[in-house]
Amino acid sequence: MNSLTPYLCVADCRAAIEWYVAALGAEITFEPIVMDDGRIGHCELAVGDGRWMMSDEFDSAGVAAPDPIRGSAVSLHLAVDDVDATAAMVTATGVAMVRGPEDSPPAGRVAVFVDPFGHRWFLNQPIED
Repeated sequence: MNSLTPYLCVADCRAAIEWYVAALGAEITFEPIVMDDGRIGHCELAVGDGRWMMSDEFDSAGVAAPDPIRGSAVSLHLAVDDVDATAAMVTATGVAMVRGPEDSPPAGRVAVFVDPFGHRWFLNQPIED
């Protein structure tokens, strides 16, 4: 079996966990591992079947959050049951949509935002056949 799981780095993992829970309805699926210096070395979150891992920055390991000037090199795609409802939860936290929500055939209903930690997200609600 093969799978691919994004591993995000953020400047403040505790704040990111709180934001993803509030804005995306994420669940913590692996409790944060707190390092001796107080930083979070690892945690895992999920929204439905969409899962990701996350940590604070660790210069010694070359792990850094997206550069706010350049943006993120990777975009995340999250399929959801209701793009409009998820986008409303995101905007309720003060984050503006970069695009949508809008119909974008053949992809379906989509919305795009950049989270407060510099990661770009595509929300997608596939078109029902």
